[in-house]
Amino acid sequence: MSAKHVAAALLLALGLSGLAACGGDDRPVDPDRQVLSPGDGAPHTHATYIGDGTTSDAGGYRMTDLRFPTASREPADLSFTIVDSAGQPVTSYQEEQTKLIHLYVVRDDLSDFRHLHPTLADDGTWTARVDLTDPGTYRVVAEMVPDDAGNPDGDHVVLGVRARVEGQAPPPAEEPERVGTDGMVTIEAPPTLPAGEDTQFTLTVSDGAQGVLNLGTYLGSYAHLTGFDVATGAFVHAHPLGTPTVTDEGSELTFHTSLGTPGTYRFFVQVRVDGFVHQVPLQTEVGAV
Repeated sequence: MSAKHVAAALLLALGLSGLAACGGDDRPVDPDRQVLSPGDGAPHTHATYIGDGTTSDAGGYRMTDLRFPTASREPADLSFTIVDSAGQPVTSYQEEQTKLIHLYVVRDDLSDFRHLHPTLADDGTWTARVDLTDPGTYRVVAEMVPDDAGNPDGDHVVLGVRARVEGQAPPPAEEPERVGTDGMVTIEAPPTLPAGEDTQFTLTVSDGAQGVLNLGTYLGSYAHLTGFDVATGAFVHAHPLGTPTVTDEGSELTFHTSLGTPGTYRFFVQVRVDGFVHQVPLQTEVGAV
């Protein structure tokens, strides 16, 4: 199977490690802060993906009319439209992990990553605010489930369009290891993950000293993992099965996905700890089937 079936306590000045505050307990219930009882978990199905985020069209859908920020380190809007095979804007989508669309903005060298949730206008235009760290070439990857006649099976459609922020790009960043940290949260991947159509793997989340953290839910599950094949840029997305398993090393989260092509993968893992979302980059190898 091809790769198309695959995906410091505060944010360090627009660096790789993200940290976003959430509201207090006196605020209305936020679906992203869903509390799950022991033994429960977000309903999980092994989704079918059309596209791998490296092309602007797949499955009869196309991402078009991209407007992208022209400068880095300046918050600005990006916008785009998804059109169907007839060229008409798609305006109806199924909710997936509490959102109608998940948008990922990643630089070509995988050193800068954003996970956004745009708003949808009546005319089918999606808009999100983004603040990019440095100049360079980026890819805007949209993951969605169109709710129309062109997608009768409810497949996930993943499209990607490249855009450039002009200016002097920084030197290549040091690549993350298979154990990543943002200074508060440490996430460890196995040395090698299995490749194949239907695979499982486990990540261990701790405080870096094998201490157990107070994990909450984010987007309806205990973690959100976005990954990219370093060589091809192919996208992979996964979230855990059920609740964490507490061990001597920390909290283990088991993921279910397809990593169809062996190679090196960069993961950006987001977890909520004590009311804050932490984003931790790490890198590991996917072996042959």
